[in-house]
Amino acid sequence: MSKKLPLYILLVFLIVVNGFFLYSYLGEGPKNNAKEPMPPKMFLAKELGFDVSQKARFDVLDKRHHERMQNIASEIRVLKDDMFNGFSDATFKESNIIAITKLIGEKEAAKDLEVFRYFRKIKAICNTEQKEKFNKILKDALRRGDRAQGPPEGRPEGRRDGGPDSDRPPPPLDGELMRETPPPNH
Repeated sequence: MSKKLPLYILLVFLIVVNGFFLYSYLGEGPKNNAKEPMPPKMFLAKELGFDVSQKARFDVLDKRHHERMQNIASEIRVLKDDMFNGFSDATFKESNIIAITKLIGEKEAAKDLEVFRYFRKIKAICNTEQKEKFNKILKDALRRGDRAQGPPEGRPEGRRDGGPDSDRPPPPLDGELMRETPPPNH
């Protein structure tokens, strides 16, 4: 019996540990502590308290907005594909890259304009009380967005582009990436 005693102790220990694991993993049921975020469309409709008529108009606006945003995103994707496909083409010129990036910038501006118009149309279907609430929601969202674009913790607030506040050298000028520089003579 004395030779098997450590095995029995180990077996009891493993049973207790497995029981604890099963209870903590499965025994408490589904955890609803972390709520999933509500989609923006549902959040706005709920927060603004749209009636049936407003909700129907909002649904139409949202569907059209979603389609426009998808179209613009698709156009940007095609332009970026064209630009990066130029890596393998020896005849692809710097002027082509500049032209494509300008088009991408125009499409990005079109996205921003579409978002602005979308929010303006939503505000137009709101009553006076809802408009005030809508303005507050937008202001809060913009404040949160500004915080998300700030520098991450731990990174100095200096410029990243080699500007006067930066420790980094400035980015290479056009064509400098492709040129090999000879090693310095010592």
